[in-house]
Amino acid sequence: MTHRVAPCDIVLVGVGGQGILTIGELLLHAALDTGIPASFAPTKGMAQRGGFVKAELRLGRGGIGRTGVGPRIGEAAADLVVAMERSEALRGVRFVKSGGSFVLYDDVWAPTGVMLGAARYPERDAVVRAIEAAGAHPIVLSPADMPAIGGRRAPANVVVLGVACAVPALAAVLDMACVEQAVAARWPRASATNVVALRFGRESVAG
Repeated sequence: MTHRVAPCDIVLVGVGGQGILTIGELLLHAALDTGIPASFAPTKGMAQRGGFVKAELRLGRGGIGRTGVGPRIGEAAADLVVAMERSEALRGVRFVKSGGSFVLYDDVWAPTGVMLGAARYPERDAVVRAIEAAGAHPIVLSPADMPAIGGRRAPANVVVLGVACAVPALAAVLDMACVEQAVAARWPRASATNVVALRFGRESVAG
């Protein structure tokens, strides 16, 4: 059964090794398992680890891939952008629409040019200003914000997914319980730990 919901377009950016595509896959499965139309279009950089990664996720749009809209999201059209790395966040700013939300996990992966001194790495405040200039609402987390669960650091991408689930545009499409089920199914042996990480992210901004 297909549910009619307000559509939500999401752009995900980061670098290889951060689990950014896993965020998109979990949202995709949560939507499809609920009967919500969804498309997922990932793009990987040249390097598997450390290379640019981008994905576009469209939820609640009927006819995707046939007679309806395509899988790609235009500039200034995304309801939500999630960035898992500071410099790559600047690539994502152009996709967020005015009034949308931008979740920034302020991780630093300095590219080769920065390490060689040929380029400057952006300051966090500059990235936040760019988000605000686009008319979007920034939600910023740092690696230091990640909790310890069972004596181990919580997976950042799962916490960030929880934060994204608190964004009104996404919360209106997907029930948190459906996302929890997708997370538990992805890691059955560590389902409790990952669900706690997911809830931590959501509750950190929902209140």
